Amino acid sequence: MKTIEYFYSCHSVFAYLGAWRLAEIADEKGAKVIHRPFDLDPVMVAAGSPPFKARSKAHKAYYFGREIMRWAEYRDLPWIKRRPKHHDNPLALGNGAIIAAQSAGLDVDALSRALLQAHWRDDADQADPQMISGVASSLGLDGDALLYAARSEETQQQHDANTADAIRLGVFGSPTYFVDGDMFYGQDRLELVARALEQPFST
Repeated sequence: MKTIEYFYSCHSVFAYLGAWRLAEIADEKGAKVIHRPFDLDPVMVAAGSPPFKARSKAHKAYYFGREIMRWAEYRDLPWIKRRPKHHDNPLALGNGAIIAAQSAGLDVDALSRALLQAHWRDDADQADPQMISGVASSLGLDGDALLYAARSEETQQQHDANTADAIRLGVFGSPTYFVDGDMFYGQDRLELVARALEQPFST
């Protein structure tokens, strides 16, 4: 079975905007999505990318404004039309919940989409245990058990390993997809991901 390694953070707007299309592609191509949630800030620093606050007004207005508006309309996904209030909170719990769900063989795809949407549609805080538990419970999962697993040393070590792997592989943003070692950055590259699952690009 082909796999798509999916490096992203649980608060990433472009991961949110591409999440349903990613699932469609995986289903169409018979591929498995391997979720690799990571801590975005150290990856951005390692890649030499400027932090959000240091970017120009024009860059923020386009990339974090107009681009989101267009893709949300194109993908027919709701969003709050502003930067979420809790966007800069730590990612370890939200990312950890996704990692724990995958490790337990739960429906990690549905949980990931629901957490991303809660942040960008409902202004939810990815560091809030009650929010994480509530989203999990709404999907028929045991929210308390998932929180316990998300906080575990094993899960957090995997979170650190995902972050280290992202740095080692040259990831510089979220979402980033790998097919047979070929890197595709951004949800606007998903059609290329679909093609790579059928026919690898020449090197």
